[in-house]
Amino acid sequence: MSAIFKIIYMSIRCKFFISVVHEFIYLLNANPITVDDDDLWQRSGKFEGDMVLAPWQKNGVIDTALRWPNRNIPYEISHRFDEQKRAQIAEVLEREYAKTCITVKPRVNESDYVYITGEDTGCWSQVGRLGGRQELNLQTNGCVRNRTIVHEFLHAAGLYHQQSSIDRDDYVTIFWENIGEGHEHNFNKYSADFVSSFNETYDYASIMHYGKKAFSSNGKPTILPKPDATIPIGVTKVMSEIDIRKVNKMYECN
Repeated sequence: MSAIFKIIYMSIRCKFFISVVHEFIYLLNANPITVDDDDLWQRSGKFEGDMVLAPWQKNGVIDTALRWPNRNIPYEISHRFDEQKRAQIAEVLEREYAKTCITVKPRVNESDYVYITGEDTGCWSQVGRLGGRQELNLQTNGCVRNRTIVHEFLHAAGLYHQQSSIDRDDYVTIFWENIGEGHEHNFNKYSADFVSSFNETYDYASIMHYGKKAFSSNGKPTILPKPDATIPIGVTKVMSEIDIRKVNKMYECN
C-alpha cells in the first residue's frame, strides 16, 4: 500500500508543478510590460527584475557573510560568448572595479566564484557571496552592454537597487498606475534593518537605479525624480562616485 500512496503523492506533486509553470507562463503573457533592448533584465522573471536571492536572503538583506573575503571576487566567463564579448566583459570589469578596493580577476582555482553565463534568460545575478559557484547571466543578445555588466556584477558584490532604499519617497515619485500588473513588488522599499546606505545620500546617478519607465505597462513613466522630473536616472554606464564609495564602505576599505 505504501508504494501505491507514494505513486499517488508523486503524481499530485507533478500535476501541481505543471500547473504552477502554466500559471507563470500565463501571467507573463497576460501582463506585458514595455521593455527596450537596454532593459532586457526586466523580462528575466527574477526578484526586482534581475536579482536571484537565496531562500534565506529576506527582502535583500545585507550581511557581512555576503561579502567576498579579502575583497577578491574571482570570475569565470562561459565559452558560450564569442571572443569579442568575452574580451568586452573582462575589459569592463577590470576598468570599472579598479575604481574600488575590490579585486575582480579571472578565476584560477578558487572554490567561491562568479560564473558568467550567456543563457537566453535575460540579465540577472545572484546577490553577494553565496559560496561555491554562483551564476550571473548576460544573455548574449542584449545584455552584453557596459552598463549591464557593471550593474549585475555590483549585485554579485552585494549591492541592491537604489530606488528601494527606505528614504526613496523623498527623492522619487512612483506611479503605481503605470506599473504592469504583477510587477508592483519590484518597487517595494527595504527596511533600514535589512539594507544600508552607508551614510550616503540618495543617488540619481547610481548605476543601480531603475530607469523612468521600468516595468511600465503603458509606456508611461513608473518612477520620476522630484521635484525635478527631468533629472536623468537609469542611464549611467559607469559607477557613480557614490556607488564607488558604497562599495568601499561595504568592504571597509574607505
